[in-house]
Amino acid sequence: MCKRLLVLGSTGSIGVQALQIVADSGELELVGLSAQRSWEALLEQAAAHGVGRVALTDPHAAARAAEAWTDGEVLAGAEGLVQLIVESEAELVLNALVGSAGLGPTVAALGEGIDLALANKESLVVGGELVMALAQAGGAQIVPVDSEHTAIHQLLAGQPPGAVERLTITASGGPFRGRSRAQLEEVSVQEALAHPTWAMGGKITIDSATLMNKGLELMEAHHLFGTPYERIEVVVHPQSLIHGLVGLADGAMLAHLGPHDMRMAISYALHGAESVELDIRPLDLVEVGSLTFEAVDLEAFPCLRLAREAAQAGGTAPCILNAANEIAVHAFLQGRLPFLEIAAVIEQSLDAVPASAVHSFDSLYEADRAARAAAQGVVAALA
Repeated sequence: MCKRLLVLGSTGSIGVQALQIVADSGELELVGLSAQRSWEALLEQAAAHGVGRVALTDPHAAARAAEAWTDGEVLAGAEGLVQLIVESEAELVLNALVGSAGLGPTVAALGEGIDLALANKESLVVGGELVMALAQAGGAQIVPVDSEHTAIHQLLAGQPPGAVERLTITASGGPFRGRSRAQLEEVSVQEALAHPTWAMGGKITIDSATLMNKGLELMEAHHLFGTPYERIEVVVHPQSLIHGLVGLADGAMLAHLGPHDMRMAISYALHGAESVELDIRPLDLVEVGSLTFEAVDLEAFPCLRLAREAAQAGGTAPCILNAANEIAVHAFLQGRLPFLEIAAVIEQSLDAVPASAVHSFDSLYEADRAARAAAQGVVAALA
């Protein structure tokens, strides 16, 4: 029997690759698709995969899609996206949305007790404790869709309590690895988008250039695997072939190696945390030759330091950090903010918006709004 799958963010990089995996699998049935505003691409996907219901969070895009598509139903806005989740009778939701906009759909899926393949790391960054509690209460499984967390998820399988001492997340170092802070003062948007090993969307690529992505992944690992922050480290590994390491209590380390191909992580999550055959060329270790590792330069890349500090502060601090980062990255991509000022916007926003305890999702939404307003003000002052 096929597993009923709903893909959110199907027109993005993760979504497109997921649909390729679905097409090659006899175990998955698509029951719905969503996008933000790419309505033409979404309707093409729906026709190609026989999907009769889609959602577009941009109301104008949804209206155009509804006019053009007579073979199915188009739902609109954030409410339409939640309706798609609740009414789809899906057994698995792939959340490949970008940014904090993915939190609401994550909550909707877990609230229905639906298993979640989670590519939207901001869901755990912003709502960590509440999201994990909701999954546990509803009996839903969360499987990460991320090369690093997929690696650790597989390495931890079967390890007895007390056996694991440390988790290590690897970082490619991004396009500016090895540059000093002074050498980053004049970098362009085009340079920042030129990632050396991975092909990703704009926001995620800039997060990789600042190393904020590793800060977000640090928080994600903490919540997914219940590991204290002081026992999670980040190491630069330029070849991007070791995706994660687990240090054991006896001093041994387990490493997960593989090509830098996101289809492995996507397939693992879509197939219920199982590895299935994929048309991917395995590593040739002789061809690889050597693997190298470096410490992170926190002076040149302060976003990782800011993320760790916000994570350890807890409460709404990670939510504030994430919201400010989204505003700053957007401003950089638009040419309104220099690269090095991304971290400045985040740090000043954290200073401007006091962190508080998280009592409900409403407190997170309020912190998000306050942080975005503060970050907009900082961007305007720095521009």
